[in-house]
Order: sequence, then structure tokens, then C-alpha cells
Amino acid sequence: MEDREEQVGREPEVDASSETMTDSKSNSQSDREADQGADDEADSQSDPAADTPEADGAPGEEPGPAAEASDPGAPDADDGLAAAGPFARVPAPLDQALIERGFGELTPVQAAILEADEGGRELQVSSQTGSGKTVGLGFVLAAAARDGLADEDATGPLALVICPTRELAQQVSTELRWLYAALGEGAVRPTLSVVTGGTPVFRDRRLLEPAPAVLVGTPGRLLDHVRGGLLDLSRTREVVLDEADQMLDMGFREDLEALLDATADERRVHLVSATFPDEIAGLARRYQSDPLRVEGTPLGDANADIEHIGNLVRPHDRYAALVNHLLLAGREKTLVFVERRADAADLAQQLESDGFAALPISGDLVQAQRDRALAAFRDGRVTILVATDVAARGIDVPDVALVVQTSPPIDPETYTHRAGRTGRAGRSGRCLLFAPPRRRRHVERLLADASVDIEWREVPSAEEVQAVVDQEARAVAARRVEAALERGAKDQHREAARELIEKHDPVEVLASLLAAIEPRRRARASDVEDGGGHAHGGRSDHGGRQGGAQAPSASSVRFFMNYGANQGATAGRVLASVCRRGEVPGEAVGSISIHPNATTFDISAELAEDFEARVSQRDPRDPQTFIRRDRGPTGGPGGGGGRRRGGFRRRGYGARRRRR
Repeated sequence: MEDREEQVGREPEVDASSETMTDSKSNSQSDREADQGADDEADSQSDPAADTPEADGAPGEEPGPAAEASDPGAPDADDGLAAAGPFARVPAPLDQALIERGFGELTPVQAAILEADEGGRELQVSSQTGSGKTVGLGFVLAAAARDGLADEDATGPLALVICPTRELAQQVSTELRWLYAALGEGAVRPTLSVVTGGTPVFRDRRLLEPAPAVLVGTPGRLLDHVRGGLLDLSRTREVVLDEADQMLDMGFREDLEALLDATADERRVHLVSATFPDEIAGLARRYQSDPLRVEGTPLGDANADIEHIGNLVRPHDRYAALVNHLLLAGREKTLVFVERRADAADLAQQLESDGFAALPISGDLVQAQRDRALAAFRDGRVTILVATDVAARGIDVPDVALVVQTSPPIDPETYTHRAGRTGRAGRSGRCLLFAPPRRRRHVERLLADASVDIEWREVPSAEEVQAVVDQEARAVAARRVEAALERGAKDQHREAARELIEKHDPVEVLASLLAAIEPRRRARASDVEDGGGHAHGGRSDHGGRQGGAQAPSASSVRFFMNYGANQGATAGRVLASVCRRGEVPGEAVGSISIHPNATTFDISAELAEDFEARVSQRDPRDPQTFIRRDRGPTGGPGGGGGRRRGGFRRRGYGARRRRR
């Protein structure tokens, strides 16, 4: 399970009254945090850095003495606990919960946190994704949780965990629920509750009355309830800031300070952060007293089971390269990272139109939609999840086999967080990075800082991909036939089979039946030009994707659609409509040019006649929109354009619009 959180503890002797809190927000805090869930700017890619620690800290940091993570399975020889097993220091009944959960030993960071907590110190925890930080911090909060359950007059939680996103809050609560399950047996108060932005406020009222012993939430919604009088933090004695550095990057500093100032004077503050830059150091100086630094797995260690692969791909070829890799991945779970929320929606829609089981997850979705997308991804109904960095912070799916980064990350921490979604729970994984050829050296320097060695490879050719796809299709068909043979055939089917064999060659009959049951996928592999300027399979054309007006091409036919920017057209929406109405694969669609009240696009010449026949019928779903051959000045009916070679069709991801 992915464990990332940050705790904040006892405030040093600082005059908090000298710190003025400006409340200039006109909107509710929880609304802002829902919007912050995925920033539209590429710079907001900063990753859940709580997963990618800096071993030596950062300038301006004033950490306490470091407690190195020791071997979790080796207690001190002189402590007399060796005979008690690996969970001797774990408070009861949490030790039994670990055993029932299948734990054989503690992780290094869990052992280090336990050892550090014995002195009652406030903690600064830095460790990689998947290192077990959530469970380790659960040990620290256990005493407060137990006391909170025993306090019949409690008006608020004794322990508080603050997370930057809804998904991460849900993930943390899931871990703590099984860890604390035995604590809550017979208690009249709930052990743990979760309140986040994007959910109905009336639901929170039911969750906070009576007050839970442990509360997990996002900063905006928590502060809304404090100011509204629904949440009392005056007796809270343990506070956890999960991914504190990311919450500061997302603009939650004032919210966090207000929440901390509302807690008890005698509290402990534990910071969990990948790095400790000046802002985090300042927060630590104000709200921590003599903190102890706990270091788990250093930067790079969490990547030991991950194969790091790079493709040098020009922006307009990224979609074609992605399709090739997804065809090779088959039914493996794949997580695709994009820069912006709009990119997530557009790319998922385009993949779905090409026959892939894909869904987006980003801050544009309400919580129920995000929950459904994650559930579908976990149980395999959807094999591809397209995500923004912020929205992916709560994704904890252990069997993700492939992570695709469609563009270089902005820093080593972002890369490590993305890559850390695979290679979990003892499994191996692959992380694929697309980078423009001109940025190769920049990417190599960035990955060197993350202790990652990347292997640059060419994009798999269409021939390679098709061979694998055909082999898998034959294997699937064979399995289905074998299963049918085991079940046995009905008499009427046997009679029909005899008649067919009498009329036709048995091999042809069987081949036709296999073709009929073969899984159908509309996407096809294509050759992609590598970073050296050479295309696999000898193709040297650029697909007419260089921008500017394009001359007609015999390989495509141009069509007109009375749907333009003023009606809400985007390249992704146009592509989805064209593929659905014309029953063509996405790669059959060439350049798309969106005008104020119309759109023109190119269709592969060999499919144009059938396409025209299908789209000539009015669409029941959108009867006001029609498609016909273009009769514009670019060559009369059937004027051509370039052939599509890839891209995500949005903000540098895909087809560049033709300028007229």
C-alpha cells in the first residue's frame, strides 16, 4: 500500500499572535482545495514529493538528529525482545493486526519511527513511496486513538491527519482502519472518520457527531468546519501533515497554520516530506520543538524493481508511440501521466475511441466519479488510467505493470513518484518516459539526480507490435475454443458443423470461426520516427503535421463538419464523434482544423467512401450536426491533407491546427 503523510507536532515557544492570518478568500476552503486537486498549469506537476525524500535535506533546513532506518527484523541484542518476534515494540493490539494482515516484519521506516517515538519526540519523516510510512505513523497515533475512544466527553479528535488530496485522505484512512480495528471494539465513539472537499457538507456533520478519535481530512474542508464551529481541535494532541511540502506548493500554508493554531498547546507535530526546503524549515521552526529526523529508504532505492525505459519521440508522434506500447501491454494495468486535467480527459476519450479500456482521473471529476474510476481500475474493468500528478497521489494499486510519462517531469521527485506507482508489493514494473530529442541531456541530468539509469530505446515498430498482438489474439481464441470443447457441444451444433464441413474445407470453416471470436480492437500499430530522424519500416514522411497550410494529398480525403469552436468543439471531441459516427479507428483520422463555426478533418482515402456513407445518416445523438465531403477552396471535394501520425490533439500533444 502506498503510504504518504506528514504530521505536525508541538509548537515551539513562539508568539503566535504576532503572526497575522489574512482571510481574503471569498470562496470556501474546500472548494479551493477541490480546484487545487489538479492545477491547469504544467508547473503544478509537482509530484507527491512525500514519496521521494532527499537524503541530506535542503538549504535552510534545521533538522534534528537523524535516526537512520535500521533493519526492521533485527531488534537490539541487549533489549531482551528478540524472542518476542519482529513486532515486539508495536503497541497492542496493533501487533496482532499486522500479523492478521500478513506482515512478516516491519519495514525500515516503520522500525525507525517506532524507535524514535519511544522518546516522545516530534518527527520529521522522509522516505520513498511504498515504504510503509502510513502504518509507521499509525503506531505514533495509537495512544491518542486509544485515549480518544475512552473519553466519553470528547468534543473533537485527539489525532488529526491532514492530506493534500481526497484520494490520499481515503488511502490513509483505509490503512488506519484495519490497523485500529481492534482498538474500536465496543467503543461508543467511531475510531476514525474522513472529511474532504468535493463531498456533501451534511455528510460531514453526521461523521463528526459524535467526534471520532482520529480524523483524516483535506485542509480546506477541515478549516471550513473549524470556522463553522462543527470541528473542535482544542484537545487535539497529535497532528500529521501528509505531504507537507506539496500542500505548501498548492497554496495551503495559511490553512495549515490556522488549523495548527486551533489545536492544543501541548501537542506533537510530525512532518512527513520528501524534501525540507526553506518553507518547510520555517514551518518546522514555528510548530516543532527539537524534532528528530527519521530517514527511511533514500532517493532511488524504491526504484530497484523498476525497469526505466526512454523513447525519444517528437510531440506529434506521442500518441502513435503510446498506442504501440499499449498494444504490447495487452491486459496489463497501465497508468499514463499527463500534464493537465484537459489532457487527461482528451487522451482517455481518444484511447477509448480507439478501442482501449481507458478512463481519466483528475481534479475535473467529482469525488464519486474519481472513486468509480479507481474502482474500475483496481478490479480490471479498465486497464488504462490517465491521470494528472496531483490526482494520482491517492492511487494505490499494487499490480500496475506499466507507467507511462508522456512528457519529462519538472524535477526528480516528480519522476520518482510517477515511477513509484509500479514495482510495488514485491512486483517488478516498467516506467516508460517520452521525451523530445532536444531534451535528452536535460532528462538524463534530472534522472541522475533521482539515482535512475534510463535505457533509451526505439519505439517498437508496427511489425513487432502486430506480431505480438496477433500471437495474443491466437492464444485467446485457442483458450476459448478449448473451454468450449471441455463444456461439450449441443446436438444441433454438431449437425450444423457436419453440414458446413460437407460444403467447405474444414480448415477454412475453423479459421473463419476463429476470426469471428477474435478480440476486436480498432487501434492499429504504426511506425514512429525515432529521435534520430529515421522511421521504422522505412517510412520517412512526417504525416503532414508540420503546421501551416498543407497541400492536398492523395492519401486522404477532407471532410466538413458544422461544429466549431463556438459550439464547444475541441480536437478530442471532434475525433470521438468522427470515430463513432464513421466507425473508423483514430489513426484513420488525419489533421483536424477547428474554425469558429465549423471543422475540417482528413480521412484515410481507402476508408473515405465507406466513411461518407455512414456519416451521411443523421446522428440520433446529435441530429443538428452533419458531416459531408469538404467543398472548400483547398482542392474542391475530397481535398486532401496529411495523414495523422499521432499526438494527443491538445496543447502540443497532437495535431497542430492548420493555419489559413
